[in-house]
Amino acid sequence: MITFDRVSADDLDGLNQLYAELTGSLADPEAMRRSFEGIESDERVVLLAARDGTGRIVGTAMGVVANDLVWECRPFMYVENVVVASSARGKGVGRGLMDELERIARERGCSYISLISSASRDDAHRFYESIGYCEDPVRGFRKML
Repeated sequence: MITFDRVSADDLDGLNQLYAELTGSLADPEAMRRSFEGIESDERVVLLAARDGTGRIVGTAMGVVANDLVWECRPFMYVENVVVASSARGKGVGRGLMDELERIARERGCSYISLISSASRDDAHRFYESIGYCEDPVRGFRKML
């Protein structure tokens, strides 16, 4: 059985291992802890964990709620760092994480949820489309600093 809740400071080592499946390397644990302190204290950020029956983190997703000044001036949610352990894929973990973020976004009055996915991640694209996200005819840009 998979459960969903907020990430705590005690989860950071397991979260680091999971993120390494996405990035190919581990983050510096101390830098991660410092960054998490800011995330944990920011009510706009929702950092979720999906846990298996043993309590091990098998998935994560982060949603950030931002205020908006266009249309109805309702906030929106931006989703980042959606990761499901390779051993847990196809078991509803990603869908559960995204459902939970959507529930929170609705609760906070968001008008939409937005995310980007690397162009080469075809499996992820099929997943997002299967849960109701449609490809938007926009191009994403990133400038590394």
